Amino acid sequence: MSSQELADFLRRRREDLRPEDVQAETTLPPSRRARRTPGLRREEVAALAQVSVSYYERLEQARAPRPSPQVLSALATALQLTDAERDHLARLAGQVLPAENDGAPERVPEDAQQLLGRLDGIPAYIVNDRQDIVAWNAAAAALITDFSRLTPDERNLTRISTRFRGTLCTGAPGSESEFSQQVAAQLRAASVLYPTDKVLAELINEFATHDPDFASSWRNHAVRPIPGVQKRLHHPTLGELEIDRHTLSLPGSGFSLVMYTAEVGSPSATALKSL
Repeated sequence: MSSQELADFLRRRREDLRPEDVQAETTLPPSRRARRTPGLRREEVAALAQVSVSYYERLEQARAPRPSPQVLSALATALQLTDAERDHLARLAGQVLPAENDGAPERVPEDAQQLLGRLDGIPAYIVNDRQDIVAWNAAAAALITDFSRLTPDERNLTRISTRFRGTLCTGAPGSESEFSQQVAAQLRAASVLYPTDKVLAELINEFATHDPDFASSWRNHAVRPIPGVQKRLHHPTLGELEIDRHTLSLPGSGFSLVMYTAEVGSPSATALKSL
């Protein structure tokens, strides 16, 4: 169990939850202290989860013993965690065995490879938990870069985005930080799944150093997936494109399918069809 990580995650999620977010029929315990921060108090979370205040305080101080599955479930409900956050909480508490990662190349499912080829005119690629691009179609190479000319280390989604930042791809107005938040969520979940993966740890340190949005999301323990992100792409021949980036998890594997589309009938959609 990663006691400090668990403590930090609980504290962050408690601070994100407001008293008005609690169901109306639920009565929070009274307090004589003025509320100095907008989040819930520790005693309020303890009451909602039906655990003692001292035990919950020790959890947030990384001094409590391993929580039982029943306590974790109660805490997840009290903190209104999403499915992804519930799974992350369980892994932090050691309730799910970490997956093994011996550094061997991962095999992309055959049906996923076939799907890439069938996405005619839709730029798409497949990434693993580390956000390494492990397979792609011709439209993706034409839209972004010739992945085959990159080394395996360079063929990482965040490294590519950093390399082309400001010249190829940027966030659409109002969504500039969403991509970094999405990557932070994915790598945060992967770091718990593969706690001994040194390459993953190096990637996280690298991104946190160079991307303030990533670093902020990482500190906040963001693990909620963001399935869609708007992007503005500057293509050397197609010009400026307004596109949507969609991420779909592939069941039964550690891979995700990433696709780029544009609003039907828009100039960007017409441009994508010419790839």
